[in-house]
Amino acid sequence: MSDRVYATNRKAFHDYHILENVEAGLVLTGTEVKSVRAGKVQLREGYARIADGEAWLYNTHIAPYDQGNRYNHEPVRVRKLLLHRGQIGQLAVRSREAGLTLIPLKVYDKRGNLKVELGLAKGKRQYDKRVVLAEREARREIDRAVRERERER
Repeated sequence: MSDRVYATNRKAFHDYHILENVEAGLVLTGTEVKSVRAGKVQLREGYARIADGEAWLYNTHIAPYDQGNRYNHEPVRVRKLLLHRGQIGQLAVRSREAGLTLIPLKVYDKRGNLKVELGLAKGKRQYDKRVVLAEREARREIDRAVRERERER
């Protein structure tokens, strides 16, 4: 059974250098689970923090469930992340380093449980972003030229 990805944070790969990935479980309410499975998750502005020996996910938007009633959830609320104590300790130490933060990279289903992949990230400078875009454009030009050359034969 393959993992189904419900949301990815593509902007994170543009704005940050991802140094390390960690898988964490999510504590959600029933309507949140249904909304995530419907693909109504936005990770773009989200981040995670370690506080009092627990991991928390902030600023992640999960849209209210369409068929939800008065028990529907708040779209943007602080959600608890499930990690082993050792992982929490390591992430707490690493995230205190200058310029490092924890950001959600994707939300997916793994054997019936919703998981979030966190990335320990360091912010890119504007120069780094331009270099990556230039490299990507050069790669496209090379691929295009190779395809043109193959057609000529």
